[in-house]
Amino acid sequence: MARFTGKVALVTGAASGVGRATARQMTSEGANVYGIDIDADGLAVVSDELGEQFCSDAFDIRDREACHKAVETCVDRFGGLDVVANIAGVVRSHHVTDVDEETWRLIMGVNLDGMFWITQAAIPYLKQRSGNIVNVASNAGFMGQAYTVPYCAAKGAVINMTRALAMEFIKSDIRINAVAPGGMNTAMTENWSPPEDIDPTIMQTYIGYRGMAEPETAVNAICWMASDEASRCTGSILSVDGGLTAA
Repeated sequence: MARFTGKVALVTGAASGVGRATARQMTSEGANVYGIDIDADGLAVVSDELGEQFCSDAFDIRDREACHKAVETCVDRFGGLDVVANIAGVVRSHHVTDVDEETWRLIMGVNLDGMFWITQAAIPYLKQRSGNIVNVASNAGFMGQAYTVPYCAAKGAVINMTRALAMEFIKSDIRINAVAPGGMNTAMTENWSPPEDIDPTIMQTYIGYRGMAEPETAVNAICWMASDEASRCTGSILSVDGGLTAA
């Protein structure tokens, strides 16, 4: 397959997990990829693997100015921009009464603010090439999940932000969609642990019955949505969660 031949993609969270796997898949299908992550060492590993088709910058995606500069760097390096894959994310688990301001700002900043700043900067370039955006949401954006209230708030905002963006640009040629995975075997979830003294019985509805997925399940959906195969999709939220939100 060569769905991205001649295309330029910007991928956030590219140093590991779904972001890294997306960068790998898109380059294998012909794209030049510009990766963003706070993890400089992880980006260096990806760069060694993918070669000249991949370049990157390490910075905190919560920084608006840095996001705008990164989009400009991507366009300068590769000559344009066709796809934005907003994948960077972070999750923490707390009793809601224990969430401090630093944790709230981190979760909202990485999962929502950075996505907005990258999108804001990218829109003018995407309009030049009839490009598209794929935001990574989560089943947590559709479900009330105990002990992850800030994360649910952020991902719920991602879902409605995606729809609102799609409507704002509905008369243009660009497309804006989201993919909403369930739990996956990535560093983000491997490092997750619930707080003490939880009630495990109220967690079953969002644990699910099909186990954790591998990152490639989300990558396949992201790359499909970013390709011309999904040309009629805009404002769509594609669930890839093993049935978690079906009930």
